[in-house]
Amino acid sequence: MILTGHAIEQGVLERKIRIAPFVPDQVNPNSYDLRLAPRLLVYRDRELDVARNNPVDEVIIPPDGIILQPDRIYLGGSMEYIGSDHYVPIVRAKSSLARLGLFIHVTADLIDIGSHGPTTFQLHSVAPLRVYPQMRIAQVAYWVPRGKVRLYDGKYSPAEAPMASQAYRDFATKGNEEDTADDTSER
Repeated sequence: MILTGHAIEQGVLERKIRIAPFVPDQVNPNSYDLRLAPRLLVYRDRELDVARNNPVDEVIIPPDGIILQPDRIYLGGSMEYIGSDHYVPIVRAKSSLARLGLFIHVTADLIDIGSHGPTTFQLHSVAPLRVYPQMRIAQVAYWVPRGKVRLYDGKYSPAEAPMASQAYRDFATKGNEEDTADDTSER
């Protein structure tokens, strides 16, 4: 069951949903709009490896925007700090941006219950596309879980900014320690 916009507002008032800052104008019929923070992470190398810590560069989006190139993955963050220990957040693109060929969460739209922080967007555009800081880029919907709840306590928590992939932490191979030396991402 998905929450309506009114139920999302109630959840915020009851502190079952955390959205900070909360702006009533960003409430939709069954979601809440998220805005793009001005900081992006871009993988330094074109060839990526899931078994190593891939270094990233930080890019600040200027007020006149930045053009996302179709052959890159950009990691952006929401300006809002979101989370819930009671509902499951799902983040998706705004439909108007999807119609321009922008994937917001590529294939990872589920935010685990108990995860709190700004959302990391995995931005991929099918054509060169200019985006702007603070624009409404995504929407979060909240779903009611069924069954026993186990709160998230994983490698992406706590997050205070966009985070690069931590997939390398799932590999128990020697040499991973060396790969973390020149990474500019958190954790």
